[in-house]
Amino acid sequence: MQQLRTAAIGVLALSWYPPGMKDDNGESTDDLVPAIMDIAHKYQVKVTFHIEPYKGRDDLSMYNNVKYIVDKYGDHPAFYRYKTSNGKHLPLFYVYDSYLTSPEMWTRLLMESGHHSIRNTAYDGIFIGLLVEEKQKNEILTAGFDGLYTYFATNGFSFGSSHRNWKSIKVFCDSNNLMFIPSVGPGYIDTSIRPWNFHNTRNRINGKYYETALSAALEVRTDIVSITSFNEWHEGTQIEKAIPKTAGQTTYQDYLPHKADIYLEITRKWAVKFQKEREKWLV
Repeated sequence: MQQLRTAAIGVLALSWYPPGMKDDNGESTDDLVPAIMDIAHKYQVKVTFHIEPYKGRDDLSMYNNVKYIVDKYGDHPAFYRYKTSNGKHLPLFYVYDSYLTSPEMWTRLLMESGHHSIRNTAYDGIFIGLLVEEKQKNEILTAGFDGLYTYFATNGFSFGSSHRNWKSIKVFCDSNNLMFIPSVGPGYIDTSIRPWNFHNTRNRINGKYYETALSAALEVRTDIVSITSFNEWHEGTQIEKAIPKTAGQTTYQDYLPHKADIYLEITRKWAVKFQKEREKWLV
């Protein structure tokens, strides 16, 4: 949390599964959330929830997930709420792999007329769907999402993660009253866990790759930019401090010849630029 604060990052997007659930390689982590939020508050960082896909995720289970999160964590001072244009402060939820669920099913949750509608209830929020393929722009709109994000740190991997498409995506979002949250990353290398995926490796180029992504995000004038990631070491997208280290057969990435906190410094520099530019846009 101290590193996030140093880098002028305002919000931590926390990977989240419902209680008792987990991904294939980890443990159930919901019990850790109170401690994470307490420490986040200490360092003036807010926490939002990045809801992961799980078996059986549908409109009803998502309603229950959101209700659980808001009831359990909504009163915590670190709980992130986004200020909307009409002055409301609503929780913001990233929904990973939202395309795995049909737009028709999402409308039951995200449209006012939906069978399990969350709209205009105590659990209403800002729901951000994942854009991978171009056709999903319209699916996200039809489904009733409030915005979209691109997540992946590999420029060119998907339609959404390709910097060259961000301007047209922003135009689409502006035309349809959707938020656009481009995701930037410092590089990408996941061949330690996906040996076949070398073609998606992106070299950090001593920070230039990251700054190119941040510049592209700044150009499209968005309210929020997300970073993939703080600590996903297995995909080589981490920006947290790193020193040379080898454990067993694994040699971890470091940032030599630069300092251990070079990516935190770059993030802070661009956060300041972003804030200055936003002040100009709002004048």
